[in-house]
Amino acid sequence: MGGAKGGSDFDPKGKSDNEVMRFCQSFMTELFRHIGPDTDVPAGDIGVGGREIGYLFGQYKRLKNEFTGVLTGKGIEWGGSLIRPEATGYGATYFAQEMLATRGESLEDKIVCISGSGNVAQYATEKVTQLGGKVVTLSDSNGFIYDPKGIDSEKLKYIMELKNIKRGRIKEYAEKYNVQYFEGERPWMIKCEIAMPNATQNEIDEEDAKTLLKNGCICVSEGANMPSIPEAVEVFLNARILYGPGKAANAGGVATSGLEMTQNSMRLPWSREEVDERLRTIMKNIHSTCMKFGTKRDGFINYVDGANIGGFVKVANAMIAQGVV
Repeated sequence: MGGAKGGSDFDPKGKSDNEVMRFCQSFMTELFRHIGPDTDVPAGDIGVGGREIGYLFGQYKRLKNEFTGVLTGKGIEWGGSLIRPEATGYGATYFAQEMLATRGESLEDKIVCISGSGNVAQYATEKVTQLGGKVVTLSDSNGFIYDPKGIDSEKLKYIMELKNIKRGRIKEYAEKYNVQYFEGERPWMIKCEIAMPNATQNEIDEEDAKTLLKNGCICVSEGANMPSIPEAVEVFLNARILYGPGKAANAGGVATSGLEMTQNSMRLPWSREEVDERLRTIMKNIHSTCMKFGTKRDGFINYVDGANIGGFVKVANAMIAQGVV
C-alpha cells in the first residue's frame, strides 16, 4: 500500500453517472500501468466513493484481464470488505475513545462537533452516537448545520440518502429539521467537548483552535488529512488537551484497506464483527505506539511526537534490518 495521494481537476458535481464513468475509465486507462496489488493500491478519498471505485476497478480489470485486489473500497459483491466505508470514521472515534480513557473519560454524554458530511463524517457520527455521545454539527463546502438535539440514527439515515444518493447539500437538512444553518462557515464556533475535523485539509486555523478551547473542548480526533494548520496544532499542544493527529487517528481507513487486501488474497470474506474487531484492535495498537513514544516525564502524551517517532522508528528499524542504510 502506498501512502501517496492523487487526483484530477474533474468536478463531479452536476455530472451524470455516465459522465463520471467515462472519466474514471479514461483516468484508469493511463493509471493502470503504475499500480498493482504488489506495487501501489489506491483507495477513495474526497469525491471518490463506491461508485467511482467501481468504474475504476472495472476498467482496470478489462485492461489487465485479471482479478486482483488493486483498489480498495470495492463493492461487497466483487471483492470489497465489510466495514471499509465506515472504517475511517469508526477508527477516528475509537482513537478518541482511547485518548479519553487515559484521563478517565469516555464519549458518554459528550457534545461532539463534526465537520464534513461524507463517509468519514457519517460513520464517525454513527459510532459516536452508538458510544453515547451527541453529534450536533455536520458540514459541506457551503456551510454547516447545528442541531442542538443531536443527529440521531433517523436523521443520519436522511443525511446518508441526501449526500450519497441525491448528491444534495447539507443546507437541506436544516430546512427539513428546522435547525440553524451557517452559510460559508465552519462548525468550530459551536460549544463542544470533542471536535472531529472530518472534512478536508487546513479547516482548523489558529483562531478556530482558540475558540474550541475557550468553549470547553478537551479532545480533538482528526478524521481528515492534516485538517489543523501548524499554528492550530501548537495551540492544542500548549493547552495540553487530547489531540490525535490524522496520521494516527484516521489510520483506520488505510488499515481496513489492508484487511480488504488480505481477504482478496485469501479469497475469503470476513464477517462485519470480525473486521470491526480487527479495526478496533489496530486503533488500540496505534494509540499504544503513540503513548510509548509520545509520553513526557510529567505524564502528558504528545500524540504528534508519538505518531512521528513511532512511524520513524518502525521504518528505520526495517531499513537497518534489510541492509539499505
